[in-house]
Amino acid sequence: MKVQLLTPPPIIADYVSSIVVLENNSMFYEAVLPLIANGYPSITFQLTDPARVLCAGKKSDHLVLYGQNIAPIRLHTAGEITVIAYFLHPYMLQSLLGYEAKELTGLGIDLSLSGLAREINLKEQLLNTTSLNARLELMNGYVQQLSQRNRIRVNEPITYATRLIQKNKGTILLMDLQKELYITERTLQRKFEQHIGLTPKMYSRICQFNAALQQLNRNRFSDMTGVALENGYADQSHLIRAFKEFTTYSPLEYIKQAENFPG
Repeated sequence: MKVQLLTPPPIIADYVSSIVVLENNSMFYEAVLPLIANGYPSITFQLTDPARVLCAGKKSDHLVLYGQNIAPIRLHTAGEITVIAYFLHPYMLQSLLGYEAKELTGLGIDLSLSGLAREINLKEQLLNTTSLNARLELMNGYVQQLSQRNRIRVNEPITYATRLIQKNKGTILLMDLQKELYITERTLQRKFEQHIGLTPKMYSRICQFNAALQQLNRNRFSDMTGVALENGYADQSHLIRAFKEFTTYSPLEYIKQAENFPG
C-alpha cells in the first residue's frame, strides 16, 4: 500500500488540516481497510473494484463525507484501490458544509447527492480521470468553492479549545480549559458536541491515543510502556485498553492485521 501525506495548498489550508492518499494496484482479494478515529471529519474519494467485494451490503459510495468516529469505519476493498481523504479542521464541518457535527458522528454520507458536489458533478469528474494530480485539483477546487459560497463562521472558543487539546496531545485538564474560557462544564460539552461532534473528554482521548499510535508506528511497536507514559497513560495496560477501544484489536492483533494487508 502506497501512502502519501500531503500538505494542503495555502488557499484551502484554513479548512483542510491534511490530505492523505492511499493507493494499491495489486489487491487480488477482498480486504478491510479500517479507518481509525483520528479526531478529524473528512471529505473522501474512495475507489475500489465493486465486483470483487463479496460481502453483501458492503459496497461503498465513491464520494463520502465522514463525521467524527470512535469505532473504526470498515472500508471493504479489492482490486485497484484509491483513497483520497481531505481531513477537515474539526471545527469546520458546520461552517463549510452546513452539517451540525453531532448529526454525522459515526456516520458517512454520500456527498455526491448534496449541494455543490451535485451541482458540479464532482463524483463523475473524479471517476472520469485517472490522474492523481487531476483528482487533487478537483478536490481542491471543490473545497475552495465551498469556502467562497458559504459565510465561514467558526466558534472561536471551541476553535481555541480544539487547537489547545491537539497541541497538548489530549492531556490537558478540561477543568483548566473551562476556567480559561470562562464557561461551565455543561456549556463546553454542548458546544463541543455541536461543533466537533464529540464530548471534549472523548475528543481528548482520541487525540491522546493517536499521538501514542503514531509514536508506536515510528518505533515499530517497541517500548509500549515508554510510549504509554510519554503520552499521559498511567501504564501500558491503560494504553492497551485504549488500543482495543479505538481499533477493536490488541496491539499484537493490530500488527498482525497490518502485516496481512497487502502492501
